[in-house]
Amino acid sequence: MIKYRRILLKLSGEAIGERGKGVSTERIAYISDEIAQVARQGVSIGLVIGAGNIFRGQKIIEELKIERVVADQVGMLSTMINALVFQEVLNSKKIPTKILSALDVPQLAEVYTPQKAWHYMDRGRCVIFAGGTGNPFFTTDTAAALRAAEIKAEVLIKSTKVDGVYDKDPEKYPEAKIFNELSYLQVLNLRLQVMDATAISLCQENNIPILVHNIFKPGNLMDVITEDNIGTIIK
Repeated sequence: MIKYRRILLKLSGEAIGERGKGVSTERIAYISDEIAQVARQGVSIGLVIGAGNIFRGQKIIEELKIERVVADQVGMLSTMINALVFQEVLNSKKIPTKILSALDVPQLAEVYTPQKAWHYMDRGRCVIFAGGTGNPFFTTDTAAALRAAEIKAEVLIKSTKVDGVYDKDPEKYPEAKIFNELSYLQVLNLRLQVMDATAISLCQENNIPILVHNIFKPGNLMDVITEDNIGTIIK
């Protein structure tokens, strides 16, 4: 049974390629298969992809002493590269996909408005939201929370390389414990590195649950929308 009929899926840039090294064809092929499997069930999908695989703003700010505003603009443009790749791969799998961009890049994508997103999603298209929020000083996590609210997503799914939210880094600490459920305030008060505080607060204000799961476990995305007790739910 399908639990969620409209979702916002958030992928980090590092999920589709090593930090600063571009895209991994193997990872994109795998993740697009996971997305296609869900889309074929009639689930309406919005997708926000980070750009850490292409560009890390803090590094260039520190090493080249450029302004944060410019670094953020480069990062927003970098999300367009990932969006274009995913659009083509999903289209090749017969999943109609459209990019809507917070930046005005008419040769590559339409400019985002909520009305356009509703139009395409109501007609069965997967919509990729590129360009972050279109403003500096905001992360793609915040962009994901904002778009989730605007498209009235039933859940924001944060896809990671671990099974959910832990009390400490499970890759460094084998004794780390996973949370099955958390409140928004617990995430903020415990300073758990799930999403930035602005994104968490946006989801809280709009009553959008956040579900954190492991995208690299085959079939896990489908499990998230059909089963209980997968990953960590924040609500």
